[in-house]
Amino acid sequence: MSHPFERPRRLRNSATIRNLVREVDLSPDHLIFPLFVTAGHNRKEPISSMPGVYRLSLDRLPEVLKEAWDVGIRSVLLFGIPDRKDETGTEALNPDGPVPQAIGLIRATFPGFVVMTDICIDEYTTHGHCGLVCGEKIENDPTLDILSDMALLHAQAGADVVAPSDMMDGRVLAIRKKLDHHAFTDTLILSYAVKYASGLYGPFRDAMMSGPQFGDRASYQMDYRGTKDALREARLDAEEGADILMVKPALAYLDIIARVADSSDLPVAAYQVSGEYAMICAAGQNGWIDQDRVMIESLTAIRRAGAQMIVTYFAVSAARLLTSRP
Repeated sequence: MSHPFERPRRLRNSATIRNLVREVDLSPDHLIFPLFVTAGHNRKEPISSMPGVYRLSLDRLPEVLKEAWDVGIRSVLLFGIPDRKDETGTEALNPDGPVPQAIGLIRATFPGFVVMTDICIDEYTTHGHCGLVCGEKIENDPTLDILSDMALLHAQAGADVVAPSDMMDGRVLAIRKKLDHHAFTDTLILSYAVKYASGLYGPFRDAMMSGPQFGDRASYQMDYRGTKDALREARLDAEEGADILMVKPALAYLDIIARVADSSDLPVAAYQVSGEYAMICAAGQNGWIDQDRVMIESLTAIRRAGAQMIVTYFAVSAARLLTSRP
């Protein structure tokens, strides 16, 4: 009887050996915790399509931050939900809005957090689009001014990282120029360089109450059937001054994460979006999968594809699981 010459199983014989030879690590340091902050008082509103995720008023934010801090999370990404909206997203530039106020609160109570902020006007507008509109056309260049002003406002409030997610052409350069002109040369730009027009954003739009009121976002977000466009977008954002490149969504785009990571010397982030989170939670709640196992497996796959950091609604639960392991 012929026996195999090569026996890869020898490297899987025990947990210790498997840990010695593993290629990818996952730790709380790799995770970014997205938070939805809103106006009002004593508000912790559950989002039905995202189990365990809430809209939080400022006074409820510290309890969630402490929970994250205690399990090793050190980076948060803030999204603001204003108490009023209009056609031009005026509240995006309100220094007393939810996000600038949340930045100040975090700086005062948990100064060790890296604070990242979403730069987009969809949640601030009545039409729900990521740019200013004329009729039903999304205006690119006029939107750049409000995005760069929004980024400056967040930097002035104390944000470490601003993260434009709008997909307007030229917004990274506009933001970099505005920040540098006002001496915020150390503020990083985490660009949503590769953001696909995906069906996986539905629960997020429930959370933000920001679904488009007409049309869709396909004229500025990317066609999911393409790869070359992703590499071009990543290259352009790097040339315009981005410090980190984001790919969004994550699990259905592991090939894109890998291509962007291979083609750029900038750090790569990935966003495990609301639909990905909701599907794993739903399957777990129905007993179809082991939710904790799939959570860690999915995050590790994103790391394996080439992402140094991951925005995920699983951040706290994943960190708790990772830090509790022997």
